[in-house]
Amino acid sequence: MADNLRENEEGELYDSSDEEEEEEQQQQQSWEDWEADEDEEEEETESNVLCLFCDSVYGSSGALFEHCTSTHSFDFRRIRKTLALDFYASFKLINFVRSQVAQNMCWSCGLHCQSNQDLHNHLHEGVHDLHGVTLKDGILPWNDEKFLNPFMMEDPLLYSFDEDDECEDELTTLSDKEELLRNLSSFEQISMSVENENDTETCTSSLSTSFENGLKKVASTPDEYLDRENPEKAIVDGFASYMGSSNGKPEGTQSRISSAKVAENRVINANKNYFSSYSSFGIHREMISDKARTDAYRQAILDNPSLLKSAVVLDVGCGTGILSLFAAQAGASRVFAVEASDKMAAVATQIAKDNGVLWTGNQNKGESRCGEVIEVVHAMVEELETSGHIQPHSIDVLVSEWMGYCLLYESMLSSVLFARDKWLKPGGAILPDTATMFVAGFGKGATSIPFWENVYGFSMSCVGNELVAEAAQVPIIDIVDGNNIVTNTAVLQTFDLVTMKPEEMDFTAMIELKPKLDCPSNDFSLESKTTWCYGVVLWFETCFTARFCKDMPTVLSTSPYTPKTHWSQTILTFRDPIAIVSGQPFAEKSAAVGTESCPAVKVLSRISIVRAPQHRSIDISVEMAGVALDGRKRSWPAQIFNLC
Repeated sequence: MADNLRENEEGELYDSSDEEEEEEQQQQQSWEDWEADEDEEEEETESNVLCLFCDSVYGSSGALFEHCTSTHSFDFRRIRKTLALDFYASFKLINFVRSQVAQNMCWSCGLHCQSNQDLHNHLHEGVHDLHGVTLKDGILPWNDEKFLNPFMMEDPLLYSFDEDDECEDELTTLSDKEELLRNLSSFEQISMSVENENDTETCTSSLSTSFENGLKKVASTPDEYLDRENPEKAIVDGFASYMGSSNGKPEGTQSRISSAKVAENRVINANKNYFSSYSSFGIHREMISDKARTDAYRQAILDNPSLLKSAVVLDVGCGTGILSLFAAQAGASRVFAVEASDKMAAVATQIAKDNGVLWTGNQNKGESRCGEVIEVVHAMVEELETSGHIQPHSIDVLVSEWMGYCLLYESMLSSVLFARDKWLKPGGAILPDTATMFVAGFGKGATSIPFWENVYGFSMSCVGNELVAEAAQVPIIDIVDGNNIVTNTAVLQTFDLVTMKPEEMDFTAMIELKPKLDCPSNDFSLESKTTWCYGVVLWFETCFTARFCKDMPTVLSTSPYTPKTHWSQTILTFRDPIAIVSGQPFAEKSAAVGTESCPAVKVLSRISIVRAPQHRSIDISVEMAGVALDGRKRSWPAQIFNLC
């Protein structure tokens, strides 16, 4: 009791236990209020399932589908069963129907009606049996990856349409769906490009993420990666934003335009923050001090005199202007150094002036003193088109250090491709001209586990295990020692900057990883050794090939096997490590593949990388399947990483 006695402001003693009890009650009450609010929100969400064809709202997807069957001749369950639609194909169907109805078009035959009422009168009675569905080249009309894009913002139907379904495809387990829906609800959307008048009215959806082009398959995809019964089927890699409204009903034109403006402002703010981040001299010192990086560019520019002599050069994102200085030193006749950061444009101008290479001539006549060739242009490269500052197709050499973490982070490659299409001469050079992404599996040595296993003789493994579990949620940028790579290296994707299109930045690749062989592959007499693969590591290399650098081709690599760079590597950690083994291991028939009792002899992976809704970020989807020596397979739920 004495421990609970406290002194108040008047110097009198009182029992503080009552006060503490009251405080605990208040905290408990606040917690209960919070939970009650969440319950109310969930109830509201669950009771707001909008019909696919009219304004009717139902408390469950089951009630809605009964209504659609009886009123609109649309039997979702029967269609799904008849066509054996999996989770993702059904997802597409819902978005397809909503998009058709919004245009007063019949979802089954494509007829365009004058009004919504005409559409209701038109709906086919025979659609239950799918006789009225119009096929295009034998393909169902919703079998298009764009219908993985939620058409309506916060559409509860996308979360609940298969609540009662007990039959799931092997690759679309409950865990897959839960993972998908968690990520679907967590990504904030912004629109990144406007291609036509309709796109200007496209607004964002807080439900969706931008894996819109992520289902492209590599041409060399082996058959074992595909579902032979439904070769078009692939695990969903994410979603992009489409128009919707907060009340779940199609928006009007004014509302959509307003939403598009909001999205546009977010892109502007993202660009502003991005370019402002490069105002720090520390970043530029780090990049210039990266010997592998700077030497590669210096060698490509200075050791290829036939390419740079008297050339007109465009440096996209010049920063301090170091690449422009190299170009001037190599004998370029004119260098346009484009920089969007206010501060760095001024700094680059001063550096060029201090080194006697700043363009000071009459811009109208194009005259300047010998050696004064660098003109710093303060703008985003996309803004130069309207200014007329650079004549179309007048550039001989386009140079840029555009690479980000995991190659594509920061999305600066799109700016380089834009500059290529607008200003590079036919046959003009791009430095670098190719880029390749690689992937390999890493072992425990690349995690924090070994450190915590022995701390001054004490085991703190629980800390290491927790850190690895947390690492499975986000990509990690760090150096991986080549000795900790436990599988072969596979090519993930190759880009040819001369010919590629911007949409090719979004891709899906199939790869096969096998354990590293410490002995000849045909020697099965040695005992097989099980290794644990804790995740995959990604890196890249860019090449200044002999296509343009005929005198001295150069390679810039960020591999774990080469000197480290400021890009490091990108680490994607599995939720659970996979046991792998080479040779002919003993395996228990009843054991799960990928465990110590039945290690995998190879791991099949499907990896998608796409530009994320958050401007200049990327989303990475990883699916893994272990294969045992006897051919048995085991798939793990997909993981989605956001690099932002």
